[in-house]
Amino acid sequence: MRKTAALAGIVLIVAAVAACGREDNEGEEGTAMSYSQAAKPAAWTEALAKYLPALGHRNWIVVADSAFPLQISPGIETIVTGEDHFDVLAKVLAMVGGAKHIKPKIWLDKELAYVPESLAPGADEARRRLDEMLQGHDAAPMLHADLIARLDEVGRTFKIVMVKTTLTVPYTSVFMELDCGYWGPEAEAEMRERMK
Repeated sequence: MRKTAALAGIVLIVAAVAACGREDNEGEEGTAMSYSQAAKPAAWTEALAKYLPALGHRNWIVVADSAFPLQISPGIETIVTGEDHFDVLAKVLAMVGGAKHIKPKIWLDKELAYVPESLAPGADEARRRLDEMLQGHDAAPMLHADLIARLDEVGRTFKIVMVKTTLTVPYTSVFMELDCGYWGPEAEAEMRERMK
């Protein structure tokens, strides 16, 4: 009995020491969040993958820069990735592109075209990479305040998934307004005409 108790005590001590010795290095890149607030890289994609089947027409997904505010609207879910903006964007575009029931209409902050490199180092590279990654998506510019107002309005009724990245260049968020992937405006117009 004493041997069993002693052995159990040793196992508990070893487990405690091992747990104390395991520390994640995710917060070492200057992110202003605790480990408990940030999703592990695999966890954020899993979280988004769980939402995708439920998302549809009128939902939004936003790949946001690091200063995008945490919002209190009950319709807005924020996922902190702790990852590079362009890596996250590539993964989100691939995930949305693989979902046959939705397609994104992409909006960008109009202000990004006017942000000088001298005031925001990395702005030129961010513009170049966004242009490259969003080719064929017909991304349209809209004033940031107007996009935020739309999110506020939509978030009262529909789910918005905010996917925050580590990018520190202003006006680089990518706003995806989701639409039906298998029924377009032409089909809707034809159907409405037949209903007359």
